[in-house]
Amino acid sequence: MRMRHIRLIAATGTAVAALALTACDNGTGTEDEGAARPKATVAAATADASKSPESTTPAEEATGGGTTDASPVARTDAPSAKPAAPTARKAESAGRSVVLCNGTNTSVTAQLLNRPLNHMLLTVKNTGGKTCDLPYYPVLRFDEMQWVPQADEGTQPQSVVSLAPGESGYAGVLLSAADGSGSGGMTAHKLTVGFQGMTPNSDGGPSATPTLPAKGVYYDSTLKVTYWQKDLGAISNW
Repeated sequence: MRMRHIRLIAATGTAVAALALTACDNGTGTEDEGAARPKATVAAATADASKSPESTTPAEEATGGGTTDASPVARTDAPSAKPAAPTARKAESAGRSVVLCNGTNTSVTAQLLNRPLNHMLLTVKNTGGKTCDLPYYPVLRFDEMQWVPQADEGTQPQSVVSLAPGESGYAGVLLSAADGSGSGGMTAHKLTVGFQGMTPNSDGGPSATPTLPAKGVYYDSTLKVTYWQKDLGAISNW
């Protein structure tokens, strides 16, 4: 009987201890302060781990951690995207209207030369009252010739030739090859000198028809001209 009573008391104590533990776990009993410390320590460690470098997001790395604003931030040191306004270059004005030299305000002569061999000299004299310009080179046509002689690009002057009233301009003409290498040679009795405008191959106005020698002028496929020159010396050895 005594042993049974002791067993009953022991069982009762065990049940009471189990109830006390259950109460502590489900929040209905009084929790020992010593048991609360490990829970607080784990929570703090978890919070610290969330801020460790391994768990930092790319956005936090870019901003040094913390919450980032999704809206873009204007940089005051960024260069302006507005392009600089182009600077317009103003053409220098000659201070006068351009008058072209042509058959209406010049006299044109054609002279056969002894040297260089097979060459002819064209001379254009300004007979008008205004300065006129002689752009590019003369456009020659012997009789009814169907092709245009090309110019020697090596004779192009630095600027357009301008003739004041009474002044003259010059152009050289290679009529035929001295070694006979040209083809289609023939003798012409009429020469037409055409003038160009301020753009290549444009019409510069009425042409001129200088007089040729009575015996005519022989030319072949090597026919070539120089650009107009202000100085005769520029083509004296051409």
